[in-house]
Amino acid sequence: MPAQPSQKDAVDAADSGAAADTKELRADARHNRDRILRAARGAYAVHGIDVPITAIARRAGVGVATLYRRFPTRASLVTEAFAEQLALCVAVLDEALEDPDPWHGFCSVIEKVCTMQAADRGFTRAFLSQFPDSVDYDRERARAEKGLDELVRRAKDAGQLRQDFDRSDITLVLLANSGVGGESPETSPAASRRLVAYLLQSFRADRTEPLPAPAPLGLHQIHEPPRQRP
Repeated sequence: MPAQPSQKDAVDAADSGAAADTKELRADARHNRDRILRAARGAYAVHGIDVPITAIARRAGVGVATLYRRFPTRASLVTEAFAEQLALCVAVLDEALEDPDPWHGFCSVIEKVCTMQAADRGFTRAFLSQFPDSVDYDRERARAEKGLDELVRRAKDAGQLRQDFDRSDITLVLLANSGVGGESPETSPAASRRLVAYLLQSFRADRTEPLPAPAPLGLHQIHEPPRQRP
């Protein structure tokens, strides 16, 4: 007669099943979270951050209740959707400021940020335009502007950047680059690289032809919608 499982064996089997169920639930929760974030980024890229939560849930293929369990507020969803890009921008600027070659540091910021911009329109169209209170936009913008001023100063002092270059020209670059971001995913990166290469060559100190006066542009204008004519 076959041996009957002991009570301990039964408990161990139940515990094992419960652990497997818990692991499966955790994997399912992670999967739902990733789907929600992908859907949010895609929606923000097209419509900005005012997309209804119901539309994002539908795009992700989850219920609204599931979305709210993962992200209880709109602010928490927007923050998480763009957290990686914000961290990358901060890292790019910090690395450039530490670069012993001022020209290389200056160019690397423009190249990397423009690459991000061409690859992810949602970041430049939505991020920081109406970003939630979880990120102090004014503080982050002031920090970025201070860092860019330092990059410009270093490159000029090294005799590598033309003396009439103005920090507002960086905003001009980003505004121009945003125009190629509307192309196909295959075209945008190549068009962005070409545009940036042309512009960086024109910024070199050996380009001495005089330029018109700089436009009064700030970083905040990268994220503002175009003004409507009355």
